[in-house]
Amino acid sequence: MRRRNLSLVLHAVAAHGPLSRAAVAARIGLTRAAVSTLVDELARDALLVELGPSRPGTVGRPGSALQLNERGPAGLGAEIGVDHLAVCAMDLGRRVRVRAQVESANRDGAPGPVLGRLSELVRRVAAEAEGEGLRPAGLAVAVPGLVARESCVVVRAPNLGWEGVDVGPALREALPGLPLTVDNEANLGALAELWLGGHDPAPRDFVHVSAEIGIGAAVVIDGRLLRGTHGFAGELGHVPVRPEGPECACGGRGCLEQYAGEEAVLRAGGVHAEQAAEHRPPGSRVALLARRAADGDQKVRRALRGAGSALGIALAGTVNLLDPQKVVLGGALTPLAPWLLPALERELARRLTDPARPGQDVVSVSRLGSDGPVLGAAGSVVQAILDDPAALREGGA
Repeated sequence: MRRRNLSLVLHAVAAHGPLSRAAVAARIGLTRAAVSTLVDELARDALLVELGPSRPGTVGRPGSALQLNERGPAGLGAEIGVDHLAVCAMDLGRRVRVRAQVESANRDGAPGPVLGRLSELVRRVAAEAEGEGLRPAGLAVAVPGLVARESCVVVRAPNLGWEGVDVGPALREALPGLPLTVDNEANLGALAELWLGGHDPAPRDFVHVSAEIGIGAAVVIDGRLLRGTHGFAGELGHVPVRPEGPECACGGRGCLEQYAGEEAVLRAGGVHAEQAAEHRPPGSRVALLARRAADGDQKVRRALRGAGSALGIALAGTVNLLDPQKVVLGGALTPLAPWLLPALERELARRLTDPARPGQDVVSVSRLGSDGPVLGAAGSVVQAILDDPAALREGGA
């Protein structure tokens, strides 16, 4: 009960602060004396700070306003992309305080060197965060592949060429004793959308679709991720949209990635391998497609229409099955949305079982873009602190 009440106090201040003790007590239904005891404990753990008297001019002695500590525990988030590595440090208010990103050719590379480069980046960001008075409380890592539930094992990441890779030992060596979690990049992108997406009101039931080289999706129901029995829910990129289509890296045929993945669109848009190779930094090949489409390149626009149509076919079944409030396009799909959406929405309008729900009312575009996975990773550590602040004394978030 004490652990739960500590979390209630912290969540109240996170959502509505600065708040006085009396205001916290009124919001969570505990006595002011009980809240004061809990606040003192949270302050000792550097989770809350007092700002001084609140609401001057009111009757009676003003209470001391409480807010989350900007120089206390922090979440570290990392992302292993196909062509980049990214790490950020996020404070309890979910503000990114330190961020670093480097180009890294990770596709078909041995896991050891990739994890070594990531470990070095994690150490660098952690040191900079500590210089700002933050204390890393955990590290979460986003990967473009299937991760065994409650483990650090990447079961299969076709676009990296990894199978059965345990990323835990190398990353634990970077920051010994720091709690570590590993998750699919689409899942963490969806959590970033839930916490940081800026929707008004924020949807509690949505499908988040993201892309890098491949296409992933995550399903959020009542504010929680739908993970599936083995943790593999959301593999939208390997839903067949044309069963007679080309063979996919997953072993199937006609998968969505073969029509709407980055490389498929580059091919269909007439962007040759040599031209694509010249655009190596993260997101630049997508920026090339967006620029050509904006300049009126009809071949690129036709390729994006085809990708949007394939996305609409795959998503129609998902929407009919789950009836979410929204489908959110994120990741590399964001800058291409102006050319993807018309065909996508036409397919949804044709295929949805609810005739009163037009396709354009279903889909929205993320404001987070390609930053979603690394933000969601850091945010998941912060969320763990808010959900169980007592765990910090027991070794981290």
